[in-house]
Amino acid sequence: MIGTVREVTPEVDADAVLAGAQFIDAFRVEIGATTVNAREACTRMVLHGPRWIDALTRLRNILVSPFGLKTSGEGAPAPHGLIGLFPVISETPEQLVAGFNDSHLDFRIVVDVAGDAPSRRVTSTTLVRTHNLLGRTYLALIMPFHKLVVRSMMGCIAEPTR
Repeated sequence: MIGTVREVTPEVDADAVLAGAQFIDAFRVEIGATTVNAREACTRMVLHGPRWIDALTRLRNILVSPFGLKTSGEGAPAPHGLIGLFPVISETPEQLVAGFNDSHLDFRIVVDVAGDAPSRRVTSTTLVRTHNLLGRTYLALIMPFHKLVVRSMMGCIAEPTR
């Protein structure tokens, strides 16, 4: 059904995207005839998501800064620019990979666009590789919010309004 976000089995090559990832999940939304490429889909998710996610991100940045973790806009230059706080690592019209490495964990998001109208769909896959106790603790703390955040962000792909 168009606009319905559902959890799906991840289909990315995890070893190619983030070897050793301990966490991976994927969500898909059917967008029908809506025309987007992977960058546009990711931009709609990240920059046009619900405002409450922006508030959660600001809170996260305040809470993690004393631990020396990266916050919005920090880190090495991104080869393909930034979308929100996510450095774009690689992209084609059909797939965009964004994320960063930090002292506690490495994170990737893969946005895939597939199919033709009227059965076009976007899949967002999240991969995480933790490095230490702080990374495992951080991952455990954000998991209750992760699925809700991703579902809400993906709902904005077909209708990018706030």
